Amino acid sequence: MKFSDGFLFQFIRLAGPFWHSENKATIHRLTLALFVLTVMQIGIAVVITVWSADLFNALEQRSMTELFTQIGLIILIFVANIAVTTAHFEIKRRLQLDWRTWLTHRMIGQWMNKSRHYLVTHIQEGSHDNPDGRIAEDVRIATESAIDLCHSLVYSLLLLISFTKILWTLSGTVKLDLLLIEIPIYGHLVWLALIYAACASMLGWWIGRPFTMATDARQTEEANFRFGLVNARENSLAIALVHGETHEQQRFITLFQSIIHAWQRQTHAWAHIFMLTSGYSVLSMAFPILVSAPRYILGNITLGALMQSAQAFQQMAAALSWPVDNMAKVAEWRASVERVLGLANALDQLEREIVRADPHRIQLKTTDHAVLRFRDLCIVRLDGMVCVHSLNDEIRPGERVLISGNAFIGSKLFKAIVGLWPWGEGSIELPNEEVFFMPPRPFLPTGTLRAAICYPSDHEEYTQHEFEEALELAGLEELVEQLDHVDHWTSALSREQRQRLGVVRLLLHRPKWILLQEALDSLDSVGEMNMLHLIAQKLPSAAIISITNEPMAELFHQRRIVL
Repeated sequence: MKFSDGFLFQFIRLAGPFWHSENKATIHRLTLALFVLTVMQIGIAVVITVWSADLFNALEQRSMTELFTQIGLIILIFVANIAVTTAHFEIKRRLQLDWRTWLTHRMIGQWMNKSRHYLVTHIQEGSHDNPDGRIAEDVRIATESAIDLCHSLVYSLLLLISFTKILWTLSGTVKLDLLLIEIPIYGHLVWLALIYAACASMLGWWIGRPFTMATDARQTEEANFRFGLVNARENSLAIALVHGETHEQQRFITLFQSIIHAWQRQTHAWAHIFMLTSGYSVLSMAFPILVSAPRYILGNITLGALMQSAQAFQQMAAALSWPVDNMAKVAEWRASVERVLGLANALDQLEREIVRADPHRIQLKTTDHAVLRFRDLCIVRLDGMVCVHSLNDEIRPGERVLISGNAFIGSKLFKAIVGLWPWGEGSIELPNEEVFFMPPRPFLPTGTLRAAICYPSDHEEYTQHEFEEALELAGLEELVEQLDHVDHWTSALSREQRQRLGVVRLLLHRPKWILLQEALDSLDSVGEMNMLHLIAQKLPSAAIISITNEPMAELFHQRRIVL
């Protein structure tokens, strides 16, 4: 694997530009302050070990004067530690939030750019499912844990540098008696700490390897479960109408069973890590005292030196044990980063595919001619099957054209017209005017009904009279009083009401080119024909291109294109 393909390189390439963004001056100041406060934390840790040695020496000497001196010092250390820790915590949280905000904006901007959120779902390669969970949860873990891990790593390195010198000095010289020769060992506690931490790290890394895969699998299953619940909520009415609750319950149980299996797999991997870390923590507390105890018993060192040696050993071992102590967090962080990278890489791949000159792509061209023209248009499915072959036709303003034959293929044609289906050959020449696409389910965002109707335009562009007139024409007079009410309109309204609101939106926008994809199929025959005639009457110069299953619709349209 090339370095440029490595995990860390990909993460730095994705999230690293934050440190050189437009707010880089503030970011650099916060980072410097965080480092300075980390150094101060190390300084306090060193001072505490010195204070501990002086305290135990005072106790050994039974000196009340020294005892009161140490009490005064610990009060100063106490105040300083609170101030440094609090400031450090606030600055670290500020950096975490700023980084998450920046990366979230970047991912949302890339995902919601020019229908990429739809097109990326058709990419077969890579892992990019559940983009909502990747942006909402995995971006949070990727940024917050990155700063946590970097801080703890820097802290451990500074701790190692500081306490190695202290422990070396306290170790003195120990002579190893080999009968015929005595070998002096300098800084024996340092060497013991290195060997002790190295053995624990290698053992921990070997035991913790399965945890990364288990964590990634669990996060994927959790995201699938959340997506299933959200999808059911958004389609609550449709499920209720067909009494599909039993099926949905079984589907949720199946999804949750996958979470249980992933949880058990992660628990099994985590249990091995806890076995190591729990035993390691107990041994780290007792081992340095037991090693240094003979020197104290022989009178070579004081009680204060013994306790200071034990604390310095623990601090050095803790610094060397960073891989063991952070194994679980590194695994969780890496799993989240890989999920964010999966989405980012899929969007990058999609962007390369779109900009790449490829003869097997439908070319969209905007012209000054008020004509929608198809030239040798060929539309293919993702599996390579041809849906439309050599379509040559044109549609002029004011024409009413019925797309008949296969509704599925017709939907692909509509998607190709609006740039959502680039797979195929030939070209589509578009007039330099708005093309209004009415799908079977118009999107109504949560908020006021007025804003939902105008989406994505600003509701202030239209007067109250225009709203009332359009609602009355569409047969929705009862909604006039609810224009300023806030609700989740997708679930609050019936499908027929939502489709009639699509007509209201159309009447307000007044486009020149209208694509109706089964946009009125919830209405009865009379209701659908009334809406079609209403659109033709209010927008006489607009071209209407329809896909519908209504038999009477053929009488409304002037001609048809058979697919």
